[in-house]
Amino acid sequence: MAKAKAEVVEKTAEATGENVETKPVKGVAKLEEEGDIAADYLEALLDIADLDGDIDIDVENDRASLAIVGGKLNHLVGRDGEVLDAIQELTRLAVQTATGDRSRLMLDIDNFRANRRKELTKLANEMAEEAKSTGGSIKLAPMNAFERKIIHDTIQELGLSSESDGEDPNRYVVIYPA
Repeated sequence: MAKAKAEVVEKTAEATGENVETKPVKGVAKLEEEGDIAADYLEALLDIADLDGDIDIDVENDRASLAIVGGKLNHLVGRDGEVLDAIQELTRLAVQTATGDRSRLMLDIDNFRANRRKELTKLANEMAEEAKSTGGSIKLAPMNAFERKIIHDTIQELGLSSESDGEDPNRYVVIYPA
């Protein structure tokens, strides 16, 4: 399969017109290739562990997205998604080894991330209301990068601002009133 060239998207600061961030965005064909490589890796992993599960592949938000569903897979999620994060990182490394490019693929097992997304969106909405009503900033508990991104995206949609503070693994989100 031919490698699709990465498009480059430049975000520009509205007020100053300065180049703030340059971020490569992979084409759909390249992301589908990543998904196929990742699915092959995950299928082999499930076979080695003698586990049942179907792998769904999609492209969402400029990244390959895979989900392992079916079977009894809760132990592959682990406490607070720690095992899931490790399997995701191993899968990303397998894709990088095959393609030579860094992968940002997302992996979900047993709907853990989908359910967590719903919980965090609800939390962000509740904390945004609290920030509005009290006029003060709200500091949330430490979260991983996936969780912080969900909070930031939800807060931005609500017209408030947020930022991450601290060092991993104790990095957390602070929500500011409008």
